[in-house]
Amino acid sequence: MSSEGPVCHPKPGYAGLHNLDEPDHTCGALPSLPSEYPALLKHELAWSAQQLNGHESGYVLNLTENELEEVQSAKDYFKSLELDGDLVSQDKFPLPTLGPKLKDVSQEVYNGKGISVIRGINPSSHTVEDLTIIWLGIQAYIADQRGCQDDRGNMLVHIVADSSSTMKLGHHRHSTSAISFHNEEAGDVVAWLTRSTAASGGKCIVASAYTIYNVLAVHRPDIIRTLAKSDWPFALPHFQCRPLLFYHDSRLVMNFGRTPLLGNAIHPRPEHLPKLNDRQREALDVVEAIAQAVQLEIKTQAGDMHFINNLAILHRREGFVDGQSAEQKRHLVRMRLRSSQLGWDIPDDLKQEWNNAFETDTCQTWHLEPMPGDVFPLRRYTN
Repeated sequence: MSSEGPVCHPKPGYAGLHNLDEPDHTCGALPSLPSEYPALLKHELAWSAQQLNGHESGYVLNLTENELEEVQSAKDYFKSLELDGDLVSQDKFPLPTLGPKLKDVSQEVYNGKGISVIRGINPSSHTVEDLTIIWLGIQAYIADQRGCQDDRGNMLVHIVADSSSTMKLGHHRHSTSAISFHNEEAGDVVAWLTRSTAASGGKCIVASAYTIYNVLAVHRPDIIRTLAKSDWPFALPHFQCRPLLFYHDSRLVMNFGRTPLLGNAIHPRPEHLPKLNDRQREALDVVEAIAQAVQLEIKTQAGDMHFINNLAILHRREGFVDGQSAEQKRHLVRMRLRSSQLGWDIPDDLKQEWNNAFETDTCQTWHLEPMPGDVFPLRRYTN
């Protein structure tokens, strides 16, 4: 038997696996986990939708009228300082009552369930500039470091439907199709402000990498070995062979996107690059299947601010249909964040992307509205 262990064909049932309660021994003895990888991850991050459905208060913070007034006052105070908007910080956006709650949210994102939604801001009550200041002010209490999202220094990425070209239609930032589970290529926390929602669909869907790992550890430890091998050939953001899964500093970290590994119809993978083997393709499919089986669907409202642990939580969206009015056209503003106090130690294979986002001395660019493609360049391969 090879060190990779037996290749078992997925069975009908839970995520293509046999039975969650018992290991599957039908293919012979299960292989061992990689060295130092635990048999079980006991952590709040290991959740499923079954545990969270009906308990929205566990991950949604609904702002009270008094807290909304405090946010308004903080915004007015910051504007009175006559500073550039990117200088919003906790001391320049004082939230004496709400601030401690937001710091609890930061703990929840890093050391709790890994997801949080701040709800109650009404985008229609604010100018775009004021809404952005509020967005930056609230996030300053959750993760105080903001990362560039490309080599042009763009700090805000606008996720809107755009069918003006085949290239844009095929890029998941501008398509209306459902997309598969993935992580952003950099950032401890991926965060987005929902300026408006679609007429139908477009829910935010998240799944715990910790839960996926625990299922695999029982049923398919051979797939954990595959995910932890350093032979995954990523095409983006630069060609690199690295693992998808890390157990680093006593924490599980998962980081990948399918398109940089597989390509797609609009973004074909270059022929000269190595292709995934059958074992790797199966691993991606099983991870996706388990993620869909344990996923939590969050019906997004205009004004929602999502904060997702990008190291331990996978995210995707369902397909959507925009309406005719601006209020019925889906518009998210995405940012990549890191907390200087709570930030996890990053595995060496991922450090270059984190350094590019948070450490490189790049001139920051802040576009409050979606801009043409030459301002927000669409790479040939998307993550």
